Amino acid sequence: MSRFSSLEFESDSEGELRHEPASAPKDEAHYLRDAQIAFEEGDFERALRSFARVLEFNPQNPVPWTGQVRMLIELGEFREAKVWADKALERFPHEPELLAAKAVALARTGDLKAAMAFSDAAFEERGDTPYLWIARADVLLARKETRADYCFERAVTLEPINWFVRWLIARVQYYYERFVVALKAAQEALSLDASRAVLWLQLGLCQRELGLIGAAADSMRQAVQLNPQNALANASLNGLSQTDFFTRLRGGWRRLFSK
Repeated sequence: MSRFSSLEFESDSEGELRHEPASAPKDEAHYLRDAQIAFEEGDFERALRSFARVLEFNPQNPVPWTGQVRMLIELGEFREAKVWADKALERFPHEPELLAAKAVALARTGDLKAAMAFSDAAFEERGDTPYLWIARADVLLARKETRADYCFERAVTLEPINWFVRWLIARVQYYYERFVVALKAAQEALSLDASRAVLWLQLGLCQRELGLIGAAADSMRQAVQLNPQNALANASLNGLSQTDFFTRLRGGWRRLFSK
């Protein structure tokens, strides 16, 4: 069964709102908070479920609709993200971040012309949030345009001390295999909040791709220490011991040619 087939209505799952007392009311605000917490922890599946629960309470709230599209993108379900974005846009045709999220889904499925059109539409709705600029950069990177760097800079300018913005930038850069600049964005995010396991994980993933295996192991150990339940951090740390000579060599070449 695909994620899309039961996206709107999901049952409670173990681990939701670990950060809140058991007596907290499970209402719209409860699940919206949990979705954001899960997103910030890199637990995109849980965030997807919590956004779905928000819709059970209030299907007229555009935030969870947009959140579900973004989580599907983070999970690599780009075609499902496009389908869900279309469904959401039937209700909210002028929602800037929803239009931007659809632009990303289109870009990552190769429909670059339509992606640019939806990104343009997001800005035409007078949106000006970090995500709009990050999504624009995503589209431009898919089109292999250097203007993407300017968009990342604009996103940071809007919220200069927000680690989350820089983490999102690192993830987009990593997806497009721009590992050196992704590493820099992860380092900048860590300078703002070194207590986030997802930032150490992102740093470690970049270091691994650049052949910096010892540093990657240290970063991933830090991620596991901060969040022992992070499955990707544990798996990535365990996988480092199997890194072969050619992987290290490729990472060295990436560092060399990025300069």
